[in-house]
Amino acid sequence: MRVAAVQFAVGQDVSANLASCLRMIDQAAAERANLVVLPEFCNHLSWYDDRDHARRMACRLGDPFLTAIAERAALLKVHVKINVTLARDDGRTTGTNLLFGPDGTLLGQSDKQTLMGSENDHLHRGSENGPVMATGFGTVGMYACMEGVAPEVARGLALRGAEVLLNSLNSFATDEASLHIPVRAAENRVWVVAANKVGPLLPADKLDVISAGLKVPPEWLHGAGESQIVAPDGTVVAKGPRTGEAVVIADIDPLLARDKRRPDGTDRFAARRGPVYAPIGRPPQDPRPPLAAESLRTAVARGCAGVPEALAAGARLLVLPELQDPSVVPTLREALAGTDAVAVTSILTDGAHTGVVVSAAGVIGRQLQLHPVARLDGRVDRHGDGLETFDLPWGRLAVVVGDDAIYPEVFRLAAIAGADVVAVPFSPAEDWELALGLPERAAENRLNIVAATPLGTPAAFYALSPDFTLWTAWEGPFTGRISHPLVTEVPAGTTVATAVLAPAQSRNKLVSRGTNLLDGRPWQLVDALTR
Repeated sequence: MRVAAVQFAVGQDVSANLASCLRMIDQAAAERANLVVLPEFCNHLSWYDDRDHARRMACRLGDPFLTAIAERAALLKVHVKINVTLARDDGRTTGTNLLFGPDGTLLGQSDKQTLMGSENDHLHRGSENGPVMATGFGTVGMYACMEGVAPEVARGLALRGAEVLLNSLNSFATDEASLHIPVRAAENRVWVVAANKVGPLLPADKLDVISAGLKVPPEWLHGAGESQIVAPDGTVVAKGPRTGEAVVIADIDPLLARDKRRPDGTDRFAARRGPVYAPIGRPPQDPRPPLAAESLRTAVARGCAGVPEALAAGARLLVLPELQDPSVVPTLREALAGTDAVAVTSILTDGAHTGVVVSAAGVIGRQLQLHPVARLDGRVDRHGDGLETFDLPWGRLAVVVGDDAIYPEVFRLAAIAGADVVAVPFSPAEDWELALGLPERAAENRLNIVAATPLGTPAAFYALSPDFTLWTAWEGPFTGRISHPLVTEVPAGTTVATAVLAPAQSRNKLVSRGTNLLDGRPWQLVDALTR
């Protein structure tokens, strides 16, 4: 099938906005698209005086705005996904995704579950999960913008059978296109069709004043564009420009999303451990210890021979690659003598793939791999039933072992448990794991991550920056990257590398006013993840 993601500007004139929607649908249909995805909040700029104003400007089901969209879908015989603010009969006003079929029928709707910033002032959060809809070309699920900056909504749709995810955005963040959009495809092995806005996201006549107050250049308060279509392996097959209207087109095969196998044959969905993820479905708490260090020098050491060099560089956390010989433990203990540093690696012992935290006193923590994996068949018959954390002088540590690194739920558990730093001894099997997966785990949870891989494979550090969101004063120039971590890559042939992480920054999870990356997760709506 042929899909289109269209990007354009939206203002405060509802009639003009409708005209833009219809014009862009026409352009996509002229390029023979079977499905057209429009951006978020197509009916009105997401800027209101108050909640009453938002409700007055909202659409109603069957009103002239939505009727015109339905009629255009029927005229052109295309599926159209649009997002608008919707005035509900029960008094709520929601940010709602709507999918119209090629006969103009409303096939399904879903309300946005995670609101961003000022959206909390004038909209109501969705209280139930959106549908997965069967169409003539495959199964489809819908979400919007901030819902894609966290893993739960897209994950739930994919687990319920969606093969194509449709994302509508109203975002100035450049890391939407570079990170948050494509990772949802790769981690779930689904197609993603994402349409973002261009042009000012705030009233043009107020832009300079708002820009000065935020200390952000006005051009960064425009929609970030780069609407895109992403394949199930995370490859961006088509992408729009950073600025300007565009129709982004690609031919896709939804059936490719049915293959969830890893290169070793592991089915990543069948291997999931729903009950282990139960804390994701519980009300937010604050389990964090009171203190975390502002900075922590960490190291990737590809073997024990590199430990002295790492310690000489001041590293207090050393991470070695996975699957070391068990004899590594006494060797590490001896090497760490006289220091307060700890080393993390993994070994095969007693039928389990076990992460170990080693200090000068010996093993002070163990973490069993949580998920079965085909590459270890015959050597592993025990798995962990939960994620442990370990309190150290500089903060709280979690260890993610081996192939557990591909599961977003595991890092969510680490964040819920109050981890500041996550050590990941593993062997990446797919390109997306280092390029998209681990940076996203750092971004969506505000976690510092050290990923150690075998020599001959790139490794990396993912550190949290204090420059986060528009609600904190930036130390450097605003770049449009809202939550992307600071990445220090370790070349494949490097035996020892160090970098400084920021454990204390893990405590700041407020991505915008009223929007907390962790506490704002839709914990009541994650049954598909935890069952």
